[in-house]
This record gives sequence, C-alpha cells and structure tokens, in this order.
Amino acid sequence: MTLTIHKNIPLVGKHQKPIVTDFLFQKNATKLPVLIFCHGYKGFKDWGPWQLMLKQIASQGFFIVAFNFSHNGGSIEQPIDFPDLEAFGNDNFSIQQDDLQAVIDEVTASNFKFNDYVDVSNINLMGHSRGGGVVTIKASNELKITKIITLAGIASYNDSLPAKQKITQWRNESVLYIKNGRTKQQMPLYYQLFEDYQANQSSLDISAAAKKLTIPHLIIHGKQDPTVPFSKAELLHQWSPKSNLIALDTDHVFDAKHPWLSDQMPSALEQVTKSALIFLLEK
Repeated sequence: MTLTIHKNIPLVGKHQKPIVTDFLFQKNATKLPVLIFCHGYKGFKDWGPWQLMLKQIASQGFFIVAFNFSHNGGSIEQPIDFPDLEAFGNDNFSIQQDDLQAVIDEVTASNFKFNDYVDVSNINLMGHSRGGGVVTIKASNELKITKIITLAGIASYNDSLPAKQKITQWRNESVLYIKNGRTKQQMPLYYQLFEDYQANQSSLDISAAAKKLTIPHLIIHGKQDPTVPFSKAELLHQWSPKSNLIALDTDHVFDAKHPWLSDQMPSALEQVTKSALIFLLEK
C-alpha cells in the first residue's frame, strides 16, 4: 500500500516559532494507531535514516508524526541543519515539553485535518537520546499516551548540562558555545536553559517520571553507546515499572550517520524498527 506523506507542515505552539511537522500514513486506511517521534539534541526529524525507520512503521499500519522542536535551530524553509542558531540558543527543556504537548493536542483535536486516519485512543511516543527524556516525562503526566519507546534515551538532564566549573562562566557570559562537529557551526547555549531547568527541576526529573509510568515502555540502547552509556538504560529499566530493555551491539545512533545516502537502514536500526513494531502491535 502506498504511503501518503505530508512534509514540513507548520504547527502553532506556545513559543512563537513553528513546529515543523511531517505526517506519514496509508491513505486508504482509517483509525490508525499513532506514533509521534521526537528527535534528540542537535537533531531533526530528517536526520540520517530516521525517515526510513518511520516509513517502515507507517507501512505496517501506523499514523506517523515526526516533528522538529520549535527551537531546534531549523526553519520551515530549511528544516535540515541549523540556519537559526538564535532559536537553538533559546531552546530549553520546558519548551520541548510544550512543543510535544502542542503536537499531541493537534493530533487528538476533533478538527484535526487527518482526523479520519487516527485512533486517538492509541497514541504512542518514541524519542531518541534527549528526546527519550522528553517522551518519558510527557508520558508520566499525559493520560492520552498508550505506550512509549526510548531509543538511547537519557536518564537525567543533569548529564547533558555543562560541567559544574563551567556554570559560573556560563552565568557570567550568558552563553556557551558548542561546536557541531559535522556542520562546524559554533552553536550557542544561552544561560536561560540552566535557569529554566533550575526553576522546573521537579517537573523535569526523568527518574521520578519513569517511576510514575503505568504504561508499557520499550527501552532500546546500544551497549557501545559513547554518548549515553548503557548503564543509563539499565537505570531507566529499573525505574520504569512496565519496561522491557533490549540491548544491541551498536552505538548511540544505531550505526547511522547524517547524511544517509542509502535506501536501506543499517542493520542495527533495522533491529530497532523490528523490535518497535513488535512492541507497538502487542495487545
């Protein structure tokens, strides 16, 4: 069955920037279970072979929603990479929660453009890396969510903040710069991110969120992950009451890279996709 793909549709969120969104589904189907995909830090919905994974899941009878966080540094005109570094610098963890909520609210609204295609009683979340933290927190407080999948997911935002000795410099200079090894851009992180995290630490506590989960949770993590160690997946599994942990012999991005020029996924990401589908289709 042929997939219908609507690319780069801007959704309106709370934070002035559009949430650039894709919808993938089988056009002749109705009332499909929904899977919403959240990218990670310095990521975007079209990174590497993510779209190949999402198309394969859509072809098995799912309504796929993939979006760029409003402040990920992309734009409607250029959703790949980071033309808007000012937006990137003004991103924070609370904005990402609001963006995901805006996407959930859009998909489940009675006037949603593709309302006939979605089963609003079956909304699933998938997040990679820092996006895994986003979906874990959201699933702990949003009753519309049925299942979640975390791919190389973080276990704490503390792990992704600058070292303690850099916090003073960050406060004094208002900005730190992180070099993007691929694009060679010096990407700003404004101090507001740390202030937001400090002000909202209890609601951004991934461990507390995981312990509150009452829905099935699939954790997939590479044992050779150099970015988010496998031990973090073991912590998530320990905290999340209805979780299942799948360990793969792979890295943080499941042997993928950007750009990805093949029409085939790397074998590790094929395993991720197969495992995700088995999990999502379980009653």
